[in-house]
Amino acid sequence: MSGALPAVSVLMPCLNAAETLAKAVASVQAQSYANWELVIADDGSTDDSAALALALAGDDPRVRALPAPANAQRTGAAAARNRALDAARGRYIAFLDADDTWRPGKLDAQLTLMAQTGAGFCCCAYDVHREGYPPHTRHVPPVMTRSDLLRGNKIGCLTAIYDADQLGRHPMPDIAMRHDYALWLHLLTLTSDVVGVQTVQADHHRRAGSLSARPWPATVATWRMLRQQAGLGPVQAVRTVFLHSLARLLRG
Repeated sequence: MSGALPAVSVLMPCLNAAETLAKAVASVQAQSYANWELVIADDGSTDDSAALALALAGDDPRVRALPAPANAQRTGAAAARNRALDAARGRYIAFLDADDTWRPGKLDAQLTLMAQTGAGFCCCAYDVHREGYPPHTRHVPPVMTRSDLLRGNKIGCLTAIYDADQLGRHPMPDIAMRHDYALWLHLLTLTSDVVGVQTVQADHHRRAGSLSARPWPATVATWRMLRQQAGLGPVQAVRTVFLHSLARLLRG
């Protein structure tokens, strides 16, 4: 890619996503806001994902494909996102997994809200799709503080975007689960709040059997992240995990 730098860098980890990758990429290409780059970081895929990513990059100079590390071992989503971050050139850092999609006005809506409010961190409402269930909308408040976020993570990773000029560039901690939540909590030590676009701008497709869909591993991972990455004391961490579990129970 040559010429002016992109304004937005979209970080996409990719592991065995040959069936969904093209659709995810197409949802970025369909954005009404066009000044972006998409950095796809392969995470040791054993299907055709890596070859497909290279082909998609060959068809669109805004798309860049990063091969897996030389040892071809899976490093995890956080490490893959961080490799994409190292290669990113945009002012705004956004996230999209290879099995999720954006709606066409997503970047426009968020960048407009950030410009209007001066916010350095933004998210949006999104729909969750689970096989056998109707879509469920995850709403977000207009504004959330770090204290609000400690009551429950309302920021879907596919909806987050932050201004690196305001907040700096920050990798996700290299942990198996809750690395995105840890980053949001960290960003909210650098800015007072995160603003939320109220309309649904993205679609998350939850696979059966994924780590995040299993309550007990997710609860343990949340506890560890709150203690080790977010720096919460044991009492506050217990209270926070309880609130998370209650929120999960209420939303089903």
